[in-house]
Amino acid sequence: MTLEAAIIPPSDRDPARWRILTLLAAAELLGMSLWFAGSAVASQLAASWSLTSGETGWLTTIVQLGFVCGTAMAALLNLADVLPSRWYFAGAAVIGALANAGLIAGGGFATALALRFTTGFALAGVYPPAMKMASTWFRARRGLAIGTVVGALTVGKATPYLVHALPNAGASTVILTASGFALVAALLIAMWYVDGPYPFPPRRFSWGLVRTVFERREWRLATGGYLGHMFELYSFWTWIPLFIAASEAAEGVEASHRVDARVSLIAFGTIAIGGLGCVWGGLAADRRGRERLVILAMALSGSCALLIPFAFGRSLWILAPLAWAWGFFVIADSAQFSALVTESVPSHAVGTALTVQTSVGFLLTMVSIQLIPPLVAIVGWRWVFPVLAIGPALGIAAIRRLNSVRHTLASV
Repeated sequence: MTLEAAIIPPSDRDPARWRILTLLAAAELLGMSLWFAGSAVASQLAASWSLTSGETGWLTTIVQLGFVCGTAMAALLNLADVLPSRWYFAGAAVIGALANAGLIAGGGFATALALRFTTGFALAGVYPPAMKMASTWFRARRGLAIGTVVGALTVGKATPYLVHALPNAGASTVILTASGFALVAALLIAMWYVDGPYPFPPRRFSWGLVRTVFERREWRLATGGYLGHMFELYSFWTWIPLFIAASEAAEGVEASHRVDARVSLIAFGTIAIGGLGCVWGGLAADRRGRERLVILAMALSGSCALLIPFAFGRSLWILAPLAWAWGFFVIADSAQFSALVTESVPSHAVGTALTVQTSVGFLLTMVSIQLIPPLVAIVGWRWVFPVLAIGPALGIAAIRRLNSVRHTLASV
């Protein structure tokens, strides 16, 4: 018997698990292209509707709010347990695709906000369920499985920028391509997904357990680390394309479609490389522990936030690698925070703990996204990103304290 056979339970060696993981990864990549579909063409929409920089930021911020509301409703109605996984995912992807496609009909800023909110609301049925679906097929290598799914959805979020970089790809092309991808994702899951051998017991949300969750010091510290991560992540993803464009202008490069395409391509790489970061993070977490991986990833991403001003206005050969390094590490630890939270509360409170963690985290992203435009007005694009390093710094402090508390409890 090989060492692998001795370690991995028989049902965890089901050959179908890799096929299902590939299916889920493909569906997440396609479905999550909806998230930044509006952001990728924000400059065109802003020009059409005469939006300020703050209003432009709301094209992404409102998606975060929709996602929070969708996650909360799903938890309150226990949709993940009431509805079959395949139909829950597929239905949500179709709704998101239709809402996103509605952007091309115009209607102005208010209509766009309503459509983006609906898109985010629907994505609550595409993002969290996929991680649970993958986990039903993996136990010994769950870190790798979830890391792969999160990596795929990270690449998916970047795809609108890749489409935008294509010749003659206008706003309609980007938006409709994302909606088409989401419809394909719905079809893939509806036709071929089945649950695995490790089903999860129902984990209902309970208002009565909210106090119990908040009273757990380990949960507060694990969530504190997650909040530090979220403070940095979505603000970086939202504004890095405009940072790159501003850097090009500061270097003296004249605006043109070719320059816009180059900026979109670099922005795609910056977000998409996080897919590799997630896989690396999953492997590292399985081998060396979640806490060590989380601390390392946040230290490196925070360092990139502090260093990137020194690449502003310089050659893309300098700026792009640094932006890509930041994109790699900023998301590498994302999948591990949920695991840290599940380990910090009693089993009957896991559903409530995860819902509260996710909701608070995405609400915080609304603040950090909207923080950037007024800071740009004060300090300019060059010096705006170091403020995001506050998140990783506080997150590292929380996780280190969590380690200390756990060691203390283990020794009692």
